[in-house]
Amino acid sequence: MTDPMSPQPRPEDEPTGGASAAPPPPPGGYQQAPPPQGGYQQGTPPADGYYQQPGYPGTQAGSGVGRPAELLDRFLARLIDHVLLLVVNFVLVSIFVVGSLMNGSGGMFGGGSNFLTNVVGSVLGAAIYLGYFAYMESSRGQTIGKMVVKLETRGANGGRPTMEEAVKRNIWVALTLLGIIPFVGGVLAGLAQLAAMIAIAVGISSDTAGRRGWHDKFAGGTQVVKVG
Repeated sequence: MTDPMSPQPRPEDEPTGGASAAPPPPPGGYQQAPPPQGGYQQGTPPADGYYQQPGYPGTQAGSGVGRPAELLDRFLARLIDHVLLLVVNFVLVSIFVVGSLMNGSGGMFGGGSNFLTNVVGSVLGAAIYLGYFAYMESSRGQTIGKMVVKLETRGANGGRPTMEEAVKRNIWVALTLLGIIPFVGGVLAGLAQLAAMIAIAVGISSDTAGRRGWHDKFAGGTQVVKVG
């Protein structure tokens, strides 16, 4: 029997629907769970294996950006560079240097002035070509031709090539030094450079994964990628 003097429960104190009342929130409100140790992790890497390097454009899905540059793009970039260097070489060697030597020493050397002209032209030409490619690639990762075609040379570590890497991958342009050989030097220099370019093209076409030529492998693993 219920004691008539004991307090009776009120209707508003009864839980609705037979469910237990929710516990009150802790002092200060609910707290957000801390992140996992080491921070949140990124998703799985892209299937093509190309990662974004610090300060360099990364791979964009479906754009080809960050992928190894194709042979045609690299050929166009090299063609632009060679046209520019041809003009510079003509101005510096043919007009100023060779012209001064011929005017100042033609009577002294006689027929030997042609040989001296070939030596000066070959040495300066090699220095201009090698210096241009090595400096531009090591300092900017791009020559003017690569800027136009939107390509970039990267070193073995994924960043810009070191000066040593840039010199090694472009050393073949110094084959113009063969021009110092009397009579046949110019022909030998041209044939040697042509053979080097053909070998590079064959290597790029054969390497479907990295598009590296023999000069890239000789430099320790440099690579040309698409950046735009």
